[in-house]
Amino acid sequence: MAQRILDAITGHHGDDHEVMESKKLKGVVLLMLKKNILGFNDIAATVLDGASELLGNVVSLQLISSANSDVNSKGKLGEPAYLEDWDSTVTPLTAGEAAFRVKFDWNEEEIGTPGAFIIRNNHHSEFYLKSLTVEDVPGEGRLHFVCNSWIYPAKHYKSDRIFFTNKTYLPHETPKPLLKYREEELVILRGDGEGQLHEWDRVYDYAYYNDLGDPDKGPSYARPVLGGSTEYPYPRRGRTGRAATKSDPHSESRLPLLLSLSIYVPRDERFSPTKMSDFLASGFTSVAQYAKHALGAIVDSSPGEFDSMEDLLKIYGGLDEQPTVGSLLDDLSGNIIEKLLKKIFQTVGNRLFQYPIPQDKSAWRTDEEFAREMLAGANPINISRLVEFPPKSKLDANLYGNQDSSITEENIKNNLDGYSVDEVIFHLFLVSHEKMISEQYGLNHFDSVNHQRLKAMLEQAIKNNKLFILDHHDVVMPYLRRINTTSTKTYASRTILFLKEDGCLKPIAIELSLPHPEGDNLGAISKVYTPSDEGVEGSLWQLAKAYVAVNDSGRHQLISHWLSTHGVIEPFIIAANRQLSVLHPIYKLLHPHFRDTMNINAFARIIVISAGGVLESTVFPSRYAMEMSSAAYKSWVFTEQAVPEDLKKRGMAVEDPNSPHGLRLLIQDYPYAVDGLEIWFAIKGWVKDYCSYYYKTDEMVQKDSELQSWWKELREEGHADIKNEPWWPKMQTVDELIESCTTIIWVAFTRLSQIEEKIIKLNQDKRLKNRANWGSLHIWKIGIPKFVPLTAIKAASEVWSDWNEEDIGSPGPFTIRNNYYSEFYLKSLTLEDALGEGQLHFVCNSWIYPVKNYKKHRVFFINRVTNRLLYTYA
Repeated sequence: MAQRILDAITGHHGDDHEVMESKKLKGVVLLMLKKNILGFNDIAATVLDGASELLGNVVSLQLISSANSDVNSKGKLGEPAYLEDWDSTVTPLTAGEAAFRVKFDWNEEEIGTPGAFIIRNNHHSEFYLKSLTVEDVPGEGRLHFVCNSWIYPAKHYKSDRIFFTNKTYLPHETPKPLLKYREEELVILRGDGEGQLHEWDRVYDYAYYNDLGDPDKGPSYARPVLGGSTEYPYPRRGRTGRAATKSDPHSESRLPLLLSLSIYVPRDERFSPTKMSDFLASGFTSVAQYAKHALGAIVDSSPGEFDSMEDLLKIYGGLDEQPTVGSLLDDLSGNIIEKLLKKIFQTVGNRLFQYPIPQDKSAWRTDEEFAREMLAGANPINISRLVEFPPKSKLDANLYGNQDSSITEENIKNNLDGYSVDEVIFHLFLVSHEKMISEQYGLNHFDSVNHQRLKAMLEQAIKNNKLFILDHHDVVMPYLRRINTTSTKTYASRTILFLKEDGCLKPIAIELSLPHPEGDNLGAISKVYTPSDEGVEGSLWQLAKAYVAVNDSGRHQLISHWLSTHGVIEPFIIAANRQLSVLHPIYKLLHPHFRDTMNINAFARIIVISAGGVLESTVFPSRYAMEMSSAAYKSWVFTEQAVPEDLKKRGMAVEDPNSPHGLRLLIQDYPYAVDGLEIWFAIKGWVKDYCSYYYKTDEMVQKDSELQSWWKELREEGHADIKNEPWWPKMQTVDELIESCTTIIWVAFTRLSQIEEKIIKLNQDKRLKNRANWGSLHIWKIGIPKFVPLTAIKAASEVWSDWNEEDIGSPGPFTIRNNYYSEFYLKSLTLEDALGEGQLHFVCNSWIYPVKNYKKHRVFFINRVTNRLLYTYA
């Protein structure tokens, strides 16, 4: 009975079925049906309910010959085959997958060995095709086709979808019957460059970053187009084809936030359902807004701030007033399911927002920790060896005046453990040029000219006493005047560090700079701060370190993270899909490392790097953030992204044939470099073996048409603004191919994963509290009093006041205006070097509320008894 029912459904009848079966190739199709995007439904039930809809003549498959061609020089097609029945015996099946049996009519003599197949979906909905396996193929045995692609209804395609067998061919090695199919598939993926792209389109194309702003909402939401100009060069992004904005024909219109998930990226570049579920849960801002009032007990009442260190420490656990998941769900009236809430908020057990309790709650304030994070923190790729003192700026002096450092030997001499600055710099020179000195002169040369001390210094310098610098000055200064007109306030910073005998770094000077108040071309106004543990100097030192952290965090997110991984790699992905067939060995090598990047970047343009987005709201450049990353792109060099080249460029490693991988680190306890070199050379070894298998000679690289087209296009179109830079590899040798592919994998996957994993870990680390993203007020500003609000520590601020003694005379009282939105407690004001007075001290001990709360300015008098009459100061 069951067989007759099945025969009726599939169209087979009795003996004919038995006769035909012997002439058929049996296969299994593995696919996944569309499911609830958050994954909270019963996936298995969904598959079972939908499986029957694909039976019959709904989904057809045709095998393509790799041996025999038709009159159009294309592989002959077999007869259409259809999904016959659902097969529950195929294992293993993950949640959401279904297997279907299929039988192909196949004439071996006429058609030969299959090399590809086409598939048509006549159903009204898309499905995800995982694979096709064909059994008992004459001369081949089992043939496996790895698909991993969404198949939309046939009405959305101009051409049938094609998938090739799981084999690898260089272009000239492709079986002739498959060659046209290979070429036509690439043409489809390139598109025609016209119109708006839709979710079922599979087009990879280029566009400028012209969708970050929303000028139709007003001037404050307008942003410059990044890419296509010398002023704002930038890598290209994936094209979406949306219409231009009404107010600016050069800017692309933006999707409403509720439709942001539908932003176009090629369908197979989108997140898997599981990945999408995690992404949505972690970024569900509407839920966070809805939960805001229920979380009021642990959220600071001052917008964006902690009122005290105790408030900050509350998120680190041990506080009874923290709400539990259950209580919060009750408060939210059951509108948010527990599974989603736990994905959105960090939880420990049933508690929300509870991070590991610090063993030492003040560890984050130490100089040792401050320096350690430059090597093992979220941004370990900006520290470099100091090669000249004082540090020099590379900014154009015609535009920015003198931007060289104002740090002097006097500032740091007491922290060099007995060495002079010249000796330390000389040590650095000897270490970095040791090989050259030995080869050109030899150490015996120094002996002959009585330079025994130099030889001893060389030996000592190899081990100890090195100066390093964390230099954010030139990156920040060109934008600093504009940045400081926004709600954020910061400086351009330089930090000098000294390597101690124990192999640990210590900061010995911090320089904070502002543009000259009368114009950029007049240079910088700078202040230098040195380590101190007590009094006003100690507080200023803590604040100086905080502003270094502001620079470092912003540069990390904008340049080290976004630009140097996400941004620069997208053109490589687009070009690879447009120019490298899925049969190409280099496509197969790189494709796994490109996964999800285009989708992440597209979502980033909607909510992270857009006008008013997360990045502008959380890092110090504010609305100038992406412009600043464009300026950084001008100095981006592909070949310097290789770990060994990066370390050598920054002076953190020197060539040494006796060291592992031929490199010796100048700081041994440098986790990023130690781990990075091991990973880099492991990747390179694998890439070398892989590429050498397919490319036996340099000539094979040169004559690979797809490879050469890929490399040409990613430079000339994907990175068009820097296409003429001389450092681009020519892609003429196997070695160039190996080095380039290793660099691409490192940037696209390994370095990105290292950075993002470090962010996740440090967000739960006891020491991350000193990595601020944003400054509220200046420690000092030229001629204008500025104060830092008192929070967890007593804060001190320097004030430089314009004062004309002849016109005004000696100071008596002073007035103060608080233009901040919150009150602060004013302890005192001390004036130094008042002519005829020396030091003047004003004891205040009073709360200063925002100026809007007063009818007159607050006034405080000098702290002394005097016979001089002080008139009432209005």
